[in-house]
Amino acid sequence: MIKLVAIDLDGTLLDSKKEISERNKAALAQAKAAGVKIVICTGRPLAAIGIYLKALNLQDNGDYSITFNGGLVQKNDTGEIIEKSSMSLENVHDLFELATSLNVPLDILSDGLVLQLPTTQEYKSLYSQLNKLLTFEPYEIAQLTIDRIYNKAVVAVDETYLDEQIKQIPASFYERYEIIKTRSNLLEFMPKGITKAYGISLLARDLDIKQEEIMTIGDEENDLPMIEYAGLGVAMDNAVAKVKEMADVITDTNDNDGVAQAIEKFVLEPLRGGN
Repeated sequence: MIKLVAIDLDGTLLDSKKEISERNKAALAQAKAAGVKIVICTGRPLAAIGIYLKALNLQDNGDYSITFNGGLVQKNDTGEIIEKSSMSLENVHDLFELATSLNVPLDILSDGLVLQLPTTQEYKSLYSQLNKLLTFEPYEIAQLTIDRIYNKAVVAVDETYLDEQIKQIPASFYERYEIIKTRSNLLEFMPKGITKAYGISLLARDLDIKQEEIMTIGDEENDLPMIEYAGLGVAMDNAVAKVKEMADVITDTNDNDGVAQAIEKFVLEPLRGGN
């Protein structure tokens, strides 16, 4: 029996208009009412998903989200952090040097603030267009202090140029960081071992939920670890090929209520005694 459902946002729960369909809302509401934990699992900070949590009625005591691709596990009602993994200032300097050598823009997320570092004069970061609910401020690398929280680093730039520059990243960086494209024009860096699956595993431990009692739903490469980890990994029909290959089942697209269809079949039907 599924007791926890972890769901990605973009390309999964959200349709092409960045909206949540009524069918998706209804299915998730029924699952929550039945006692199933509905957990948004995203690369975004909590400040950037509040409108979706409100729309889904996921702001009660006992509701949780996994943010920063597994870096934080938080209570939705208070924002309290119950599990945390973040980057060091040394990591930020390391990635600053990499971005400068690759001539790409670099943004560092620090809670709800995005620190925009001067790593290139030629290419403007597209991250503010992708996440309009966040606050962006220019920073010099020398302004950063050891006591600040650094959640993740991102490079948001034209897809064609990004793909060319990715080829130039030294292998040593892949040994030190989780490096994943979360959208066609967005590359993210997290500390090694910090993935959505990691965050889910911590929350499941805290809630005494077994791995086989977890269902995950996603579409992009940063969803791969949680798709593989879960007792039931579900890929959207619009998912990238790697996610489809890893998934246990494939549901419909994000524009055709794929999340609701998976919830109805694998969560609600068993609760009602269906086959």
